[in-house]
Amino acid sequence: MNAEKKNVALLCAAQALLFTNNTILITINGLAGYALAADKSLATLPVTAYVVGAALTTLPVSHLMRRIGRINGFTIGTLIGILGALICGFAVYSQSFWLLCMGTLVMGIYNASGQYYRFAAADVSGADFKSKAISLVLAGGLVGGVLGPQTSKWTKDLLPAEFLGSYLALIGFCVIALVLQRLMSIPRLTAAEQKDQGRPLAEIARQPAFLVAVMSGMVGYGVMNLLMTATPLAMQSCALPFSDAAFVIQWHMIAMFAPSFFTGSLIRRFGVHSILFVGALLCLACVVIALSGVDVMHFWAALVLLGIGWNFMYLGGTTLLTETHTSSEKAKVQGANDLAIFITMAISSASSGWLFSARGWEIMNYSAVPFLLATGVAILFFGRTRRSVPV
Repeated sequence: MNAEKKNVALLCAAQALLFTNNTILITINGLAGYALAADKSLATLPVTAYVVGAALTTLPVSHLMRRIGRINGFTIGTLIGILGALICGFAVYSQSFWLLCMGTLVMGIYNASGQYYRFAAADVSGADFKSKAISLVLAGGLVGGVLGPQTSKWTKDLLPAEFLGSYLALIGFCVIALVLQRLMSIPRLTAAEQKDQGRPLAEIARQPAFLVAVMSGMVGYGVMNLLMTATPLAMQSCALPFSDAAFVIQWHMIAMFAPSFFTGSLIRRFGVHSILFVGALLCLACVVIALSGVDVMHFWAALVLLGIGWNFMYLGGTTLLTETHTSSEKAKVQGANDLAIFITMAISSASSGWLFSARGWEIMNYSAVPFLLATGVAILFFGRTRRSVPV
């Protein structure tokens, strides 16, 4: 195995561990928050805190990696993730809602650092392999889609305090990630690249490709996070058991990452704008199904389509973003992109609990439609100017 493929394989494995933890947190955070919160409209605040923690640190993490290298940045983020898991575990043991929010806020730093696995794949890959490398690294999340919900079911009641075993399980996955990170070989910026600051971010942001890439990531992740976060609560309100919610989230995570085995090839064949547009259409189809009923299979089908749509929009946006900057500019461009995504996720997480409690499942789905339509129009306009040039 050559160095390029070895690094992509290690990044894929690290991504799998990251999303195993993410899936566990997605499955249990809202329910743990609901159990501990005196005001049930705040149930998804631990989910929001997780996203806010990532939003607050994604840009500093990107600049830290520019200075000390990707691998050291990954390691620091993972160590902080272990600390966050310990805080969460103590929070559910002591029945402290606000301490749980603090723990998930700290865990968000691990998530922020891990989001750069996909950009590290671009760093270690040649132009012909870049979109496929990014796609394969994201495919690692498929493992998380299977292992995360199963782990949450196995560990939810493992210890006397509900969810304590699930939060402590996060530590084991972080430790394995630390080992994998030390086996990676990712080049650091040269002295000349460190010195060169490149173009101002405002100039880079005026590129149509940059705007479409960031908008696709923001809306794709925002809509996905809004509906996914509330799904366990919506299913619980329909008197569906926790095992059904875990099943739906599991298949949602599979749908998010299984397409990654071929999304890179689709981007090369049909062009990035085509894949982005199909992603927006799939998210709209999710809304249609979610509004058609509240049986397990309605939730399942809606979340599967939402997962595939997110994959196309997020991976397509990531691939497109790498075209908009030089090596010396990547820290600020990638950091700004992920900051925009995490802010959107924070808003969607914060509004998810309130919308569900105050307006219900239907209004939540309707609220996603204008954003998806606007993104679809922007992608179509960009596609016309791009003339379907493959990535």
